[in-house]
Amino acid sequence: MTVLGNRTEFLLDSSLISFLTNTFPDLSSNRFDNCIVLPGFVDVHVHLREPGFSYKETVKTGSLAAARGGFTAVCPMPNLNPVPDSLESLKQQLDIIKRDACVRVLPYGAITVNEAGSELSEMEAMAPHVIGFSDDGRGVQSEEMMLRAMTEAKRLGRIVAAHCEDNSLLFGGYIHDGEYARSHGHRGICSESEWKQIERDIELVRKTGCKYHVCHISTAESVELIRKAKADGLDVTCETAPHYLVFTDADLLEDGRFKMNPPLRSKRDQDALIEGILDGTVDMIATDHAPHPKEEKSKGLEKSAFGIVGLETAFPVLYTRLVRGGVITLERLVELMSLKPAARFGIDIENDFTVFDLENMYRIDDNDFLSMGKASPFVGMQVFGKCMLTVCRERMVYSAE
Repeated sequence: MTVLGNRTEFLLDSSLISFLTNTFPDLSSNRFDNCIVLPGFVDVHVHLREPGFSYKETVKTGSLAAARGGFTAVCPMPNLNPVPDSLESLKQQLDIIKRDACVRVLPYGAITVNEAGSELSEMEAMAPHVIGFSDDGRGVQSEEMMLRAMTEAKRLGRIVAAHCEDNSLLFGGYIHDGEYARSHGHRGICSESEWKQIERDIELVRKTGCKYHVCHISTAESVELIRKAKADGLDVTCETAPHYLVFTDADLLEDGRFKMNPPLRSKRDQDALIEGILDGTVDMIATDHAPHPKEEKSKGLEKSAFGIVGLETAFPVLYTRLVRGGVITLERLVELMSLKPAARFGIDIENDFTVFDLENMYRIDDNDFLSMGKASPFVGMQVFGKCMLTVCRERMVYSAE
């Protein structure tokens, strides 16, 4: 069964409405007035916190949040306990996914043992069971170790998804090293800490031919480096996140829900990211959904944990700001959130779709979140686009009340 086929438009016509109401008899046709059908969204960068940190999020709650946001496939990062650095430790995560996930959950394996950067993980054993390899949450500091990892990933035909962060350039920073940090007495994170490691890794891709994906880029220099790498014919892709496209460090408040890593950058950086989206340098948008309990996010910018939630707000925020704002088309947003990540990571979403009411206007309220995490800079924002229904593997995984 193929619901969307080769459709190039997204209008929910009578045949699709008939399909929905016949397949899911509890649905009434009038709830789909003025709605559109979209292919299921794919988020290649989330944190579902299980095993090891189920007080922050679980596979069950995180996948429910994904379904509510229109996502039918998500890829959780390996900063867990135990870290999935062997087939044995990965199996614990896979068992939870099989038991509790309501959407496709396709995990990463760690690049190094315990994400400590000193010894390669059991990449070969894990390769058939993971979407790629990452040490997300920290950058691989050793050039030699990253070269070994890329060489092995190339042999195994798997992507290396890199969290690019040079620890020697952090100096205890926790927000962008910009005007807000200087005027409010905060320690800043310089842009070089991100782009310098991307620069290093691109040269390693040149040597190895590895499939390389850069996580959550936030700086103008990162965009330019990736643009040049693509022009040189290297197998390099990248993602950015909704918060970098909507906010800058000028929007910061003394509130932990504005703290994430990488941090919100300058207007110059945001403009470069948008230009990268327009010219195809930026391949996809991922949320970096990173839930924490309230007590870990209520300590201000300096002492709160890094990370915000984003699965339930990504499409309405981006549709409102970028599509209704005249920056990109709806078709381009669907490419960024669905088609491009699915193609790059080889994820089958043919029979997955989501239905949105684009005229439904509301304020984002964290009390509505299905995620256990509530910290989001988008809370209170007025947006358009309510998810009415999400179907994954021909099964209804979310339906709005």
